[in-house]
Amino acid sequence: MRNISWLVVVMVFIFSSCKVGRFIIYNFADIKDYKKFPSRSVEKGTTSFYFSKTEENKIPKEIEVNNAVLPFESYLEENETVAFMVIQNDTILYENYWDNYSESSIVPSFSMAKSVTSILIGCAIDEGYIKSVDEPITNYIPELIESGFEKVTIEHVLQMTSGVKFDEGYFNPFGDVATFYYGTNLRKAVRKMKLKAEPGQKFEYISGNTQLLGLILERAIKNQTVSSYLEEKLWQPLEMEYEASWSLDRKKNGLEKTFCCINARARDYAKIGRLYLNKGNWNGKQIVSESWVERSTKVDKTNGSAWYYQYQWWLPTQTGDFMAQGILGQFIYVNPKNNLIIVRLGKKSGSVDWWTLFTDLSKFY
Repeated sequence: MRNISWLVVVMVFIFSSCKVGRFIIYNFADIKDYKKFPSRSVEKGTTSFYFSKTEENKIPKEIEVNNAVLPFESYLEENETVAFMVIQNDTILYENYWDNYSESSIVPSFSMAKSVTSILIGCAIDEGYIKSVDEPITNYIPELIESGFEKVTIEHVLQMTSGVKFDEGYFNPFGDVATFYYGTNLRKAVRKMKLKAEPGQKFEYISGNTQLLGLILERAIKNQTVSSYLEEKLWQPLEMEYEASWSLDRKKNGLEKTFCCINARARDYAKIGRLYLNKGNWNGKQIVSESWVERSTKVDKTNGSAWYYQYQWWLPTQTGDFMAQGILGQFIYVNPKNNLIIVRLGKKSGSVDWWTLFTDLSKFY
């Protein structure tokens, strides 16, 4: 009996120490994943910016779904929403939390981190750490030269037109997503990446592209971590209300999972939206260049680019709105015409077409 107990301990250790084992144990991305991985802290500054707030919630009382009229708040709750905010003209018109979540609850960004990584790339270009988006990524990741990456530019990676071979399947314990999400050596995983097509020919959404950006950023800023750069360029200048963290592949000399895994609160995610709503300007200070924001959020169909995805931001329509999006239905939606920001965080996406809901909801305000 004692031998069996030791066997169980050994098996748990082996499984928890490799990507397949961690995949089997954790199974799929979860809203509590920030507790599972090592991370670096991102400290807030000495002052905090607070949105104004109306005394009464201003949202539609009902929503029509499949020819049925449903109470809007119940609809959000039933589809496993844990936070929902609507902000217009710097005023919170609606803010609500469910399932024991509150304004201070940490929720992982998942792929909304891709948009934040793009902002940091823009900052690094503004500061001269990176020359331009036209540079080949091998200027920063020379170990990929032997795999033929000399033609892949930073812009190709930003636009998801790199031609990189990568399995974005979320249910394959042996696939690339499992390696990147549950693995413990992202630098090694990046070094093994291959191409399957010529860059600049076709859009394909893959998380590997954003992790390439993360390694480029780490090497460009040299004496800083990606987390400390986030702290310096965004978290403190944007006067975030709470500290945050960025999950790593491993504790010692870890690399940020830049394709996912910033851990923060709803109100602070909203400030990312406010920054881009104001074209990179925060209360009179230009945090990232206006030209970068414009390039990141304008429709572009050239060189294999998909009009609905620009520089790690999604474009739900061709009328100027844009958003960051994460796998469990995490969203920062921005509608500049209506001066509107919507943040939705959830345990799952539910059965909601969130793109349509946001664009329809924006017409209410």
